[in-house]
Amino acid sequence: MVAVDGVPEPHTGWTFLTNHARVLASIADKHNTRIRDIAARCRLTERAVQKIISDLERDGYLSHTRNGRVNHYQVDPSKVLRHPAEAGLTVASLLSMLVRDEAERQGIVERARADT
Repeated sequence: MVAVDGVPEPHTGWTFLTNHARVLASIADKHNTRIRDIAARCRLTERAVQKIISDLERDGYLSHTRNGRVNHYQVDPSKVLRHPAEAGLTVASLLSMLVRDEAERQGIVERARADT
């Protein structure tokens, strides 16, 4: 949900994925996506997305080139995740799990529609 002022309504409670993971997955899905679109998809403010992108770029997970008014992002799939519990797990592995899950959810939705 988006409030009247255009700022996404905050989520209450805990979640399994961090905002950094959500932003990275959104960028990996579409490399030339706008910050506004990332914010809407991840239910974050544009300012929060800009901060997360800055964090990801500073630590080498992400880079970008500017072509006119469009940013083109490049994700480094070989980077290892930061938390010791994920030692050895790469960005590519994380994104692969998220993409596979998204594809499975789409398949479930399509099968449900076909059954009706």
